[in-house]
Amino acid sequence: MSYNTLTPQEAYILKEKGTERAFTGAFWDHHEEGIYLCKQCNQPLFHSDAKFDSGTGWPSFDDAIEGAVLECPDADGMRVEIVCSACQGHLGHVFKGEGFTPKSQRHCVNSLSLSFKAKA
Repeated sequence: MSYNTLTPQEAYILKEKGTERAFTGAFWDHHEEGIYLCKQCNQPLFHSDAKFDSGTGWPSFDDAIEGAVLECPDADGMRVEIVCSACQGHLGHVFKGEGFTPKSQRHCVNSLSLSFKAKA
């Protein structure tokens, strides 16, 4: 599989499981219709209609595209990490039972792990 060239900041997030600062990413307050893709491999991850404002400062989605995101126990033993199912790039974490949406799950994603393809 061929991967995109990443900036040092993108590599820190996707390969080293880093986290960007809240309210600094390009997509936390982004409302355009389209699809969010993995920055590393271009796999479609989230539809824009699953995005909601959680007030946390990171892009939040209440659902992922089926099969696109894997959940793994986080190294801290308390959270659940989410990764791209195609390249295993770190995306962020998923939180369940918070009640933000009827689905009651929040995929909290780093903007630097995403690219966006606008709806045509």
